[in-house]
Amino acid sequence: MSNSQQKTGAGSEQRTVQRQQDQRDASEAKSGESQQPAQTGTHAFPAPPLPDQHLQKPGLEHDMQLKPQFMAPDYCGSGKLAGMAAVITGGDSGIGRAVAVLYAREGADVALVYLAEEQEDAVETKRHVEAEGQRCILVPGDVRDPGFCRHAISEALRAYGRVDILVNNAAFQEHAGSLEDLSEERFDLTMKTNIYGYFHMAKAALPHMKRGASILNTGSVVGLRGSSNLLDYSTTKGAIHAFTMSLASNLLDKGIRVNAVAPGPVWTPLNPADQSPDKIKEFGGKTDMHRPAQPEEISPAFVFLAAPSCASYITGIVLPITGSIGE
Repeated sequence: MSNSQQKTGAGSEQRTVQRQQDQRDASEAKSGESQQPAQTGTHAFPAPPLPDQHLQKPGLEHDMQLKPQFMAPDYCGSGKLAGMAAVITGGDSGIGRAVAVLYAREGADVALVYLAEEQEDAVETKRHVEAEGQRCILVPGDVRDPGFCRHAISEALRAYGRVDILVNNAAFQEHAGSLEDLSEERFDLTMKTNIYGYFHMAKAALPHMKRGASILNTGSVVGLRGSSNLLDYSTTKGAIHAFTMSLASNLLDKGIRVNAVAPGPVWTPLNPADQSPDKIKEFGGKTDMHRPAQPEEISPAFVFLAAPSCASYITGIVLPITGSIGE
């Protein structure tokens, strides 16, 4: 076969493959198969369209039309945190609630820190923790106040005599279309809740933490890549990631590990309390999995990073759980 025949043959083969793939692409686009949510667990999780509901801040889980899934029914505890005591900020709902339930399932007693307006959610979380056979105390207050943070740790010490795990999870989020929309007061509210609160809680807990203890911080995918509509929130999450790595280095000689989990979109009260009804319907749809995570898909990572039996050689990491590949 001549070179010209080989070239013609190769081009013909390429065009045949192209036509076949074009037909497949057209078929998938028509049927919508390419946009189906990925379901990789033992049961299906909700996907867009989600309820077009807008919650009043701070956002209460019991008001959500579609309740977040936090019980992790397939997760079996094995005593990884037996005898430990954990303090969880933002522990009334969302990721905090899911973490509290799994910590209890692993044998830890729990202190829930939350805003007073979230009392109903906190009581419900306490009920689930106690159903796992562990103790739970409620400590309402504002993590922006360093005095309250010291009080929260004191309450945990009074109840349990120890603090082995601190989960910094409380957050404020409100979108803004431009930098001009962010007043200094609004920026200050986000910073003092999301990063000052972590600082105050860590500083209050540290004198009472012993070798083998750990601090876990909730970061975010927007702290890794930014977000055009979450300028202040993204800034705080990036700061949390840096705070995590810096504090991990600072506390290594004390035998205290510090790590962060950086979730992508998660179905919690935080987001319906931020986004408009039309936007929340498509929440999580832009991830590779075409759906948001449920809190029970995030909480096992907090167990893994807190448990010395699992993560004694891990400190200073930011673990992304984003529903997208390579992110």
